[in-house]
Amino acid sequence: MPGVAARGGSRRRRTMNEINMVPFIDVMLVLLIIFMVSAPLITTGSVDLPSVGKSSQRPDKVIEVIVGKDEKLKLKVNGDTEERSLALGDLRERVLEAQGGDANVPVVISADRQVKYESVVQVMDRLQRAGVQRVGLSVKQGG
Repeated sequence: MPGVAARGGSRRRRTMNEINMVPFIDVMLVLLIIFMVSAPLITTGSVDLPSVGKSSQRPDKVIEVIVGKDEKLKLKVNGDTEERSLALGDLRERVLEAQGGDANVPVVISADRQVKYESVVQVMDRLQRAGVQRVGLSVKQGG
């Protein structure tokens, strides 16, 4: 019987190499129930977007900065187009000169559809740094 004792003494427990999925499934089901109960209680935020409408009266003086397809700037004061293109660095001086010291004269930015949004933002940034109070974007009605 010495063989039995040697054989019994060398027996070791084998470790399990499998993951027990039951606790994982339990946790996932509890989380699912929590989310299902709390989802209807969450209030959705609403964003009030500005609407485009027609003004009751047109301002006396309007300055329009036109950003062309080639990203060159032109300046319109009350509908008179200047043929000479305007550099972004000169925009501040020309707009302040066209405003004539009145910071409330509206400045409208018109841009071609093909122009990068970054160019329009640069123009808006320059106007803001110049102290222009009223800056707007020109929109096309319809399609």
